[in-house]
Amino acid sequence: MKKIEEMRAEYRREDLGKGVRGKHYAEFEKGSNLVLLTPELAKIFPSNDAVNAALNSLVGVARSVTSLNRRSTRTRTKAARSG
Repeated sequence: MKKIEEMRAEYRREDLGKGVRGKHYAEFEKGSNLVLLTPELAKIFPSNDAVNAALNSLVGVARSVTSLNRRSTRTRTKAARSG
């Protein structure tokens, strides 16, 4: 494919206005949290709020399970073993 260095006839440079260097840089640096859902999940979670509520609930369950596992598998300290 040929690389063309000139603008098309329907575009005029003066119509584009003056460019501003770094205009969107701050937003770019923040990054994005955009996630695409499959059509099946989009039917179940029709809004951002629905997705966020489900994920917050899942995080809560995961944290409670993790803290239970830590308590149940914790070994006794050296002082407790000797006494």
